[in-house]
Amino acid sequence: MTPFDKLGLNENLIEGLEKEGITKPTDIQEKIIPVALENIDVIGQSQTGSGKTLAYLLPIFEKIDNTKREMQAIILAPTHELAMQINNQIKLLSENSNIPVTSVAIIGEVNIKRQVEKLKEKPHIIVGSTGRILELIKMRKISAHTIKTIVIDEGDRLLSQNNLSSVKDVIKTTMRDRQLMIFSATINDETLKIAKDLMKEPKIIKIEEESLVNPNIYHVYFTVEQRDKIELLRKLIASINPERAIVFINKNEETQLAALKLQHHHIKAYGIFGNASKEERKKALEGFRNGKIQILVASDLAARGLDVKDVTHIFNLDLPEDPKEYLHRVGRTGRAGKTGTAISLVTIKEKSIIKRYEKNFEITIEPKEIHRGIIMDPKASRPSFRANKSPNFNRKR
Repeated sequence: MTPFDKLGLNENLIEGLEKEGITKPTDIQEKIIPVALENIDVIGQSQTGSGKTLAYLLPIFEKIDNTKREMQAIILAPTHELAMQINNQIKLLSENSNIPVTSVAIIGEVNIKRQVEKLKEKPHIIVGSTGRILELIKMRKISAHTIKTIVIDEGDRLLSQNNLSSVKDVIKTTMRDRQLMIFSATINDETLKIAKDLMKEPKIIKIEEESLVNPNIYHVYFTVEQRDKIELLRKLIASINPERAIVFINKNEETQLAALKLQHHHIKAYGIFGNASKEERKKALEGFRNGKIQILVASDLAARGLDVKDVTHIFNLDLPEDPKEYLHRVGRTGRAGKTGTAISLVTIKEKSIIKRYEKNFEITIEPKEIHRGIIMDPKASRPSFRANKSPNFNRKR
């Protein structure tokens, strides 16, 4: 692993990263940073939680001329939450490294006059939703001609047919020599073709998921009838008392019902669904981060772009239809060198899917049972958590 100082980053940035406990680059950061510093167009793919945000922010920080009060980078994000997370990371990096890089989050459904006021300060980096950024460029409140770098985060979503036109319009407003960087956890052939058409001889960097199965995650499953899944989930939460957990459900419309059932049993749960209002999503995420909400119930769609630190447990109430989504889900725990636990609730028919996960990802998913609130191996007479290697599977003290 190449250290940060050999990747072309200045000492202040490296010291700023150390304050966050980041001392070594991830695979995607190691490969992206030197290329991005050369102003080459980049397509980067690596799984959720692999450090893509810093992979593009660090080169942007390195290249920004902070002596100038002008807009120099635009980062497009598909959700309000992701835009806010990126903006918070910029502010944290600026503060920790003592590098005076400024930024503003520009999202829809927010008072545009207030945003115009913030843009008068000429922030170096603008993060936000494509539609609102394009609107402000047309109003000449964002100076597109000074933009040196455009980042498209979660490119698989922003380059879809629903969003592609407005993304192209934003790119067209900038100078031809600007750099374009596109990042995503998954990039299919169609998205790749679209991305290449927008770019100048891009460098494609893919980190294979097989090499990134996090060894710090402990995988287990419980066999249960479909109709009893919520009741088993309730018992597991009571037994483990996880500090911060996400429950994944396949169908977006069932998240709220599941959350209500858990709330009925006095569990601090909240459902976040794809068409929830901005206020509802913000309330859920703030509560989850500050500990007022213990359990976040979400579909894969609703959870895209969520980056919450210190998630201790992932529960799969339904197994994902796409096996790769299993890795994306469980990758939200066990981050930054910490351990995490992934718990799947499966019917007898779904056991074959568990076996497929084990084979595809070369992991072990251990069967467990719960009796009188105690989690144990099948037919075992004593609690298994006393012997297993994952402290996060234990009851919270």
